[in-house]
Amino acid sequence: MSQITKTLLLASSSVFLAFALIIFPKDAFEASIRGLDMWWEVVFPSLLPFFITAELLLSFGVVRFLGVLLEPVMRPLFKVPGVGSFAWTMGMASGYPTGAKISVRLREENQLSQIEAERLVSFTNASSPLFIFVAVSVGFFNDAKLGLLLAACHYIGNALVGVCMRFYGRNETISKPKIKKEKVSLRRAFRVMHETRLKDPRPLGEIMGDAVLNSIKTLVMVGGFIILFSVLTKLLFLIEITPLVAILVESVFQIINLPPELSLPFIAGLFEITIGANMISKELVDPFLANIIIVSFILGFNGFSVQAQVASIISKTDIRFFPYFFARILHGVIASLLTIILYYPLYVNRQVFDPRDLPVSNTTQEETYQSILDSFSQFGPVITVTFIGIAVLITLRRINRNKVL
Repeated sequence: MSQITKTLLLASSSVFLAFALIIFPKDAFEASIRGLDMWWEVVFPSLLPFFITAELLLSFGVVRFLGVLLEPVMRPLFKVPGVGSFAWTMGMASGYPTGAKISVRLREENQLSQIEAERLVSFTNASSPLFIFVAVSVGFFNDAKLGLLLAACHYIGNALVGVCMRFYGRNETISKPKIKKEKVSLRRAFRVMHETRLKDPRPLGEIMGDAVLNSIKTLVMVGGFIILFSVLTKLLFLIEITPLVAILVESVFQIINLPPELSLPFIAGLFEITIGANMISKELVDPFLANIIIVSFILGFNGFSVQAQVASIISKTDIRFFPYFFARILHGVIASLLTIILYYPLYVNRQVFDPRDLPVSNTTQEETYQSILDSFSQFGPVITVTFIGIAVLITLRRINRNKVL
């Protein structure tokens, strides 16, 4: 694509979006409020502790400690250094875009080569267990047992994507950080951690302040993308573009024996996972397996909203976006196939034969998950406002101190 064509395409898209906002101001406002509510009630308070913790662990050398110990595991499986294990585990525990943020930090510190960073980004951005079990399984489908099936397909599929992506870039010649090969030992891991901490000249207060500011800055960016794609999804539906594309998707679904009624929710899920999963849960189709296959795909695909967040995070480095995009399609396909394979052993048979899944225990479990959702709705905004206020105070204090100096 030439630069002139790209300029015309970007300009026309922006003008088109502006006109759509003018024509449908009320609907755009309602969609933005929906995205804002989701961000400040759930996304911000749930991700902030993980982001701050990740920043502190990187600064204090704990990530290098884990990297030395897990090098024999990560290198053969995924062809990335041991420090990649931190991005992988944190990405699974807290959800996207944590894996991308940590991968960028590791690349900036030259702990990863460009190719290794691209491999790592491709499989470290996953949905969090909180989102899969609480929001999707209980919140949308009102079925706590469904969480195990979705989580198993999602995380196993994610690991398989990592194994597949180890072959990416093997023929490319690129400079790698010089790593002295030594025998793995706990003593060496402690030494590396200590040396990493000593290399950081910042005092403890400044390290903690930077961790808070960097985390909040990233989460504000994430919130902007959530609101933007919430509005964009609504506008595309109102101007009849989404239904038009749904007609084409229906023909593909008929070929692969999926109900055509799921085409519109599927397209919505390609843009924003939460909206798509909610729409899929409201479609009563037979067989129910079809609903779960589509949900598994969009969970693995991440949605364009999350992909835009990742693209923004990696844009300041030499990490390319296409490997991540390809891995998202691959993850969606693998997760869908795993859903077909594991649907009966992990969902249908569990419902019939597992003695622990009695109606009483199931009700208690759903009440527990619902209480988690209610607590986020109640305390989430307070946490969001409080930490944004703390970030403002830290910034103002540093500005005043620089003026004095």
